[in-house]
Amino acid sequence: MIDFLFLVFEHLKDLIQELGYIGIIIGMTLESSAIPFPSEVVIPPAGALAHAGKMSLGLVIACGACGSLIGAMINYYVALLLGRPFFERYGKYFFVTEEKIKKAESFFEKYGAVATLICRFITVVRQLVSLPAGFSKMDIKKFALYTFVGSAIWSAILAFLGYFVGAGEATIKQYKGPITIGTLVIGGLVALIYFIYILKKRRSEKASA
Repeated sequence: MIDFLFLVFEHLKDLIQELGYIGIIIGMTLESSAIPFPSEVVIPPAGALAHAGKMSLGLVIACGACGSLIGAMINYYVALLLGRPFFERYGKYFFVTEEKIKKAESFFEKYGAVATLICRFITVVRQLVSLPAGFSKMDIKKFALYTFVGSAIWSAILAFLGYFVGAGEATIKQYKGPITIGTLVIGGLVALIYFIYILKKRRSEKASA
């Protein structure tokens, strides 16, 4: 099974290498829209190519974040212009079911604007959280900032994962400690951003009361 996964990974590397950075942007744009196209098949192979010196790790992360932002902006403006009734009626033809919309809306209602950052790490929801942001006419600058930051962190996680997989099993074992620490630091950063947001929100509610 492991051998099969590595074989698939090698084929994905060849495809990403052929498509180049534009391919990463296109793939992540699709992933960030309603189309079911996982980022896990785009960024990790590019990270492995970066280890081999065939791509730049920084550009891989930047292209991943930009592609995600483009896809999210498309969803945002479609939702803003067409509204929820359109998706209730025609969403199923675009892989957007009522159940998925409600799931994304529940996250957005619970966490507010920062949900556009947090949901970048949650499959399915990250593709659709842009819709409730558009429905509610969320401030576009704030939406773009949160989306880009979340997408950049997610792209970095996947890129470094692919980078170390490309380095081989021995390297992964050698740097197991730093990899674990790096993952915890990134997770802690996301948690800190969320905590600060909640703290400011509560203070604002108390001030209003």
